[in-house]
Amino acid sequence: MAKRIGRKRAQLPDCYYEGYLEKTWGKDLTPQKFWACLCGNSLFFFNEKRDIDYVDKLVLTELISVADDGTPVSNTHSTRFVVHMKSGSYRFTASNSEARELWKGFIHSVAELSVPSSLILLPGQIHMLECTIQKEVERLASLTSTDVTDHAPSPTSSQSDMPACFYEVPRLEAELLLEREANRGNLLLRPGRIEKSFAITTRLDLGGSVFKHYRVYSSPAGFYIDVDTPVYADTLQELVNILVERTEGHLTPLIVEGQYDKNISFISSDNENGERTQQSLQTFALTPLTRRQDEKTRALEAEPDPVREEHPSFADKKVGREHAIRDSSAASLSRKFFHQINF
Repeated sequence: MAKRIGRKRAQLPDCYYEGYLEKTWGKDLTPQKFWACLCGNSLFFFNEKRDIDYVDKLVLTELISVADDGTPVSNTHSTRFVVHMKSGSYRFTASNSEARELWKGFIHSVAELSVPSSLILLPGQIHMLECTIQKEVERLASLTSTDVTDHAPSPTSSQSDMPACFYEVPRLEAELLLEREANRGNLLLRPGRIEKSFAITTRLDLGGSVFKHYRVYSSPAGFYIDVDTPVYADTLQELVNILVERTEGHLTPLIVEGQYDKNISFISSDNENGERTQQSLQTFALTPLTRRQDEKTRALEAEPDPVREEHPSFADKKVGREHAIRDSSAASLSRKFFHQINF
């Protein structure tokens, strides 16, 4: 099998468990032997134990269950187990029955973050699983607090920073949305399972809907899609544009324009019978500007005119002064005449 271009072994998350496994998948019943490493929540397969490049990868985020393989094949059925994923089932053969139980325990623990209760394990092995779960929880938390928080828009940030194909929907609703709006686009960006992370969901039409989900992580340079050949971009919008360009438009962002009402409505209660009905603001239309001006004019006309003091004119003042002078002169002659009589 050819080597895949991806991260080197030194760049992978911490290895929780490793060992030889024989793997079969689908209709191909020919087993292939690999050195398997459980790093983070993914299984990485190497041709040899000392290889630094992995040749295959199985992400366990879509794990349904892990159980014993009841199909008898020669005398190896006691060491076989099946990993059931949403994409299909993978059969593995461990080196012995104890290794099989440990593989089942570690796979379940990192995928579900809980110790399986159905396995027959020693107290020390259960303690190993508990420590693994704690490490995985811390690893996921560190991804959220460092990588994603530094670059991903926060829930309170403006939605204008997000691509138009971003929708606040979980995994299943994303599939339903792409199915319902198939004629508008087949790619959308949504929140990831980890808080403040992202995921891309696509819909392919192959005689029926086939949905694909991809994790989107942040990096010091921006964002990248976590696939065998990672796709890097400075922003989420650029990441979407790259997918559209590289697929020659076969992937199209889903953009659904919401419908907007043309009238403002509200609920009004009848004062007599208490019945509540929807009313349009047109029924209680705002007073036009001209009507408001007319009402203001009528209000001013209704106010009484202010009382004005009447001031005598200049002519009236002059006549008054002449009368005062004559009166004064007459009084003066009268006093003089009265004085002459007495003396």
